Amino acid sequence: MTTAEDFITVDVDGVPVSAVYARPPGATVTMVVAHGAGAGMEHPFMTGFTRALDDDGVATLRFNFPYREAGRRFPDRPPVAIATWRAVMDAAAARAADAGRPDEPIWAAGKSFGGRMASMAVAEGMPASGLVFLGYPLHAPGKPEKPRDEHLPGITVPMLFLQGRNDPFAKPNEQLDEVVARVGSNAVLEWITDANHSFEVKGAKRPAAEIGAGLAAPVATFVRGRAPAGE
Repeated sequence: MTTAEDFITVDVDGVPVSAVYARPPGATVTMVVAHGAGAGMEHPFMTGFTRALDDDGVATLRFNFPYREAGRRFPDRPPVAIATWRAVMDAAAARAADAGRPDEPIWAAGKSFGGRMASMAVAEGMPASGLVFLGYPLHAPGKPEKPRDEHLPGITVPMLFLQGRNDPFAKPNEQLDEVVARVGSNAVLEWITDANHSFEVKGAKRPAAEIGAGLAAPVATFVRGRAPAGE
């Protein structure tokens, strides 16, 4: 059965942004999901991923960053993106409390830019039960000498990195292996063979919604494996 989606607005320092909340019956965890730099929350990859999580019993809240809401092309600067993350995490916690679960685990997930901004927000003190990266942009393509990893070792919550082997934002692959090893045992990296930054595999054409949905199962398994006792 498809979980009903509630279209809501979240205030970010006086700027409204759109979001979609869905809560399947019996949900015990919420996953807040941010889009990447080049597409908004209604991209098929995003809807496929969140709806598959809903089907697996995970509540979700996907949202737009302010630049996307305003129709701008270039992503928000980190202070705005981090403020947005704080606002939507608070909104997700409020929804869980309204459902009678004030202490529900609230996770932060994101595609590329969205996931990196989530990690920066957590590094600056934003509460989150854990982080999920759908293609972490470790560096700009062709610029491995300028990694975006300085804040990651200081994060202590569980982290799951799902990464394509052919992702130009994480080549050479060994560089991300080393970063995750440096972070420690709270971080897990799962490589997806032959996948690129959009998790497309050459010669195996699939709709973006199907690709996104295919990532939901390992995410749900990871999250449930770190649920508080009794959940």
